[in-house]
Amino acid sequence: MKQKINLKHLHDIPPISISLGTMLWNETGSWRYLRPKYVVKTPPCNEACPAGNDVEGFMVLARQGKFREAWELIKEESPFPGVCGRVCFHPCESSCNRKEYDEALAIHSVERFLADSQGQTRRVRHAHRIRRKEQIAVIGAGPAGLTCAYHLGRMGYGVTVFEAHSAPGGVLRFGIPEYRLPRSIVDHEIQDIQSWGVEIKTNTRIGKDMPFESLSTFQAVFIATGAHESRPLNIDGENLEGVYSGLDLLKRIKGGEKIPLGKKVSVIGGGNVAIDVARSALRLGAESVEILYRRSREEMPAFSQEVEEALREGVKIHFLVSPKKILGDGGKVTGVECIRMKLGEPDESGRKRAVPVEGSSFSMHTDTMITAIGEASDLGFLPQEIPSREGLIQTDEMGFVHVRGYFAGGDAATLDRTVAVAIGSGKKSALAIHEYLQGSWSTKRFESIRVGSKGTISAKKYLHPPKGEANPPVMTFKEINTDYFEHHGRVSDPSLSLEERRGTFHEIHLGLTPEMVEEETQRCFNCGVCNQCDNCWTFCPDMAVKKKKDHYEIDYDYCKGCGICFVECPRGAILLEEEMR
Repeated sequence: MKQKINLKHLHDIPPISISLGTMLWNETGSWRYLRPKYVVKTPPCNEACPAGNDVEGFMVLARQGKFREAWELIKEESPFPGVCGRVCFHPCESSCNRKEYDEALAIHSVERFLADSQGQTRRVRHAHRIRRKEQIAVIGAGPAGLTCAYHLGRMGYGVTVFEAHSAPGGVLRFGIPEYRLPRSIVDHEIQDIQSWGVEIKTNTRIGKDMPFESLSTFQAVFIATGAHESRPLNIDGENLEGVYSGLDLLKRIKGGEKIPLGKKVSVIGGGNVAIDVARSALRLGAESVEILYRRSREEMPAFSQEVEEALREGVKIHFLVSPKKILGDGGKVTGVECIRMKLGEPDESGRKRAVPVEGSSFSMHTDTMITAIGEASDLGFLPQEIPSREGLIQTDEMGFVHVRGYFAGGDAATLDRTVAVAIGSGKKSALAIHEYLQGSWSTKRFESIRVGSKGTISAKKYLHPPKGEANPPVMTFKEINTDYFEHHGRVSDPSLSLEERRGTFHEIHLGLTPEMVEEETQRCFNCGVCNQCDNCWTFCPDMAVKKKKDHYEIDYDYCKGCGICFVECPRGAILLEEEMR
């Protein structure tokens, strides 16, 4: 049996041999067959953002309390952080690696906080260092047109925006209810766009108030007229009194009209407009609001969060139901005849086709019928040389129409109709217009500013090309070392109670506090981006990792390639590659 040795005094320690010389002569790096190296990968949230925001970057700055810098980082890519923080469908959160661990980060809530806390602060605009001679016309003052104008203005171009309505904003002003997006937020962010020298001419419809040919004095034209024409149901009874189109109704409500809808309201459709008008009808005093949708919940194109809110507020949704005829008496709507549907094979949109069930017709009473089955663009004002098909202007990925200086984007050029996608398309076209006017059009140039593989591009990368790999691979959850993170649910965005929502269009969600922002941003994995946690420097057994002021370096003369730094990096910012001999 082994006996424990007790050493009570220094002189009890037996003599041992030590070396006072250096071991620097022994360059153990020659043993290495695996080489670690630092990398910056693409966070999945950045790749997923259609507007191209550096989400990981602004989350880091917000965590450090640098709210101004975080807001300015967003403004490098998008002029609408206050808007997107409220109405974006936040695909960044759907792609967040944190959701595989506990819950996705509340990214849109942090973006809204930054906009609300910093956007109202006045700042002096300095004169543009570059004032270019070229003039650009933008048709349509919606999110796509205004974003294009914003980036061109920042690059020193003269930009004139022509808007048919009495005020700029497009769908932001006229199509999204006040309880989701207050008009004051839209006004402020448009004012910031104008401060870059962008001129907006309202009540000017191209093709009516001003001929399209008069735009020939501009060196480039960006067409972003949106989709403001409601699609008809093409059934009997559409012209009865009490039948409204969803977009027209939303516009009238935003204009302050008090529209009597009666006690029972029926809404046809399953998109965001259908949800918005249903919730608005409740606020206008309807006792019962029912949505009729011909497919199932899974096929519903409306944002899931908005659908959940509608159900909470009391909206009823009848799935697999389609209208056959609107019923009336004395010229006024009294009901709707419907037929039940079943799902068949997928159609051209990828969703399962709705097929009528024979002998399943039934009728419902209603006081008001609101149709919201989709929107179309009015492109009748365009010259024949601008190609269009099935109601969409035909462009390449960057919005170029391939006709002398014409570009297009937003809802007029795509069926992917969200505010964030429109912002992204406006930015793409702004950069493409700049390339076109400078005579340096290069597909390779645009490839270098991509963020991941989903079509997002970075204006900051375009103006200030980064060192290293232009578009590094996207960071996956399996590359995260979760041993360094604690489980913590996301913060809950405070909101009005159901009682407080009744009869009012006050904004529902109240926004985060600075303390809540700090708590939420602490949860960010910072996927694929080194945040100087010191793990590699602390755990390296050969002291081959050298700590610099704002980065680390590996001394390959002594690095054996053991891989400890690679394993212990919490956020996958180190790669381990086979050594090239």
